[in-house]
Amino acid sequence: MRCNIVNKTMNNERSSKILLGGEEYDLFLSTRASHELIKRYGSLEKLGERLSKSNFDDQLTEISWITALLANQTITINNLKAGEEEKKELLSAETIELLASPGELGIFSESIGEALKKGVSRSVESEDDSKEGDEKNAEVG
Repeated sequence: MRCNIVNKTMNNERSSKILLGGEEYDLFLSTRASHELIKRYGSLEKLGERLSKSNFDDQLTEISWITALLANQTITINNLKAGEEEKKELLSAETIELLASPGELGIFSESIGEALKKGVSRSVESEDDSKEGDEKNAEVG
């Protein structure tokens, strides 16, 4: 049997969605975003600890920053593929704070968790490589 890692970037298996200012955004944990999160929090595990131990004001700030970071991954990827006139502006934490209510940031927090979980998991598909007469896969015994 051979295992292949399946890369399914930018689909529901690797991202989560939020609605901000009437527009839908994908939250995506790229390697680049992982580096930024680790620089800020020390590790992905410590991110959850920090949020749970923070006061409400700090939680709003952090959720806005993380939302901008993860949403900007898909915007940046799409901008790399798009023509000059189709490029979208990146989101800032400040923009998210203006367009979202504190209640919506709570929903975004759940979407962040979903994106992180999906981003660190891998899909593995197994293929049966055995063929009749294939000596390396012959039964022993």
